[in-house]
Amino acid sequence: MYPTRPRSALRTAVVWEVVRAALEKRAAELDQPVLDVVDTGGGTGNFAVPVARLGHRVTVVDPSPDALFALERRAAEAGVTDLVRAVQGDTQTLPELVAPGSVDAVLCHGVLEVVDDPAEALGSLAATLRRGGFVSLLAANRNGAVLARALGGHFNDARTVLDAPDGRWGGNDPMPRRFTGDELDRLAVGAGLRVDSVHGVRVFADLVPGVLVDTEPGALEALLRLEEAAAGQPAFHAVATQLHLLATLA
Repeated sequence: MYPTRPRSALRTAVVWEVVRAALEKRAAELDQPVLDVVDTGGGTGNFAVPVARLGHRVTVVDPSPDALFALERRAAEAGVTDLVRAVQGDTQTLPELVAPGSVDAVLCHGVLEVVDDPAEALGSLAATLRRGGFVSLLAANRNGAVLARALGGHFNDARTVLDAPDGRWGGNDPMPRRFTGDELDRLAVGAGLRVDSVHGVRVFADLVPGVLVDTEPGALEALLRLEEAAAGQPAFHAVATQLHLLATLA
């Protein structure tokens, strides 16, 4: 079961399958069917609601009241209101909202790009974990942006992304920060986490013309299978739009 519509599954399926399997493994290790999960920056519940539908308790911490309102509506429609808690806040206020050592899993998707201090933010997230708990970390990939800008004919932008410390091509770049795989690995280790797996996300999805995927019979499912097959192969990590790390508090 993918947490979004089929077209959107190209962007979420790889991460969802890793998260679902990690939750299943953690529940089996603890012999505990219901886990406590924090989804920071979880917004409208693209992941939180499907996780709750698996039977887990999910606290979504997000600064946007509008997003949290949409989350509550989505949770109600899915019949999981009792398992989803919406809390307004961010990584800086997280220590006041979630007790240290109280959760089994943290979802951190698209958050490190926008925080003031990624190391501090990831440290705060890791502090909420029980021993053996995990972080699902999804972040924008610098090298993937280099390829995308070059293929779009923006060669100067591509070179700027390659060299800039924050991985941006300039003031008009909508992404505040991008990371290499090594940078994300160092951030995870610095937060006391052990990286268990790395996957490339949207290796092909952002490069294939949308009209081809939407009009060619069977193309969407075939592309989805290709994404899943390539995601775990290190050779493709460099060109993925995003990188996904699964890291455990040892």
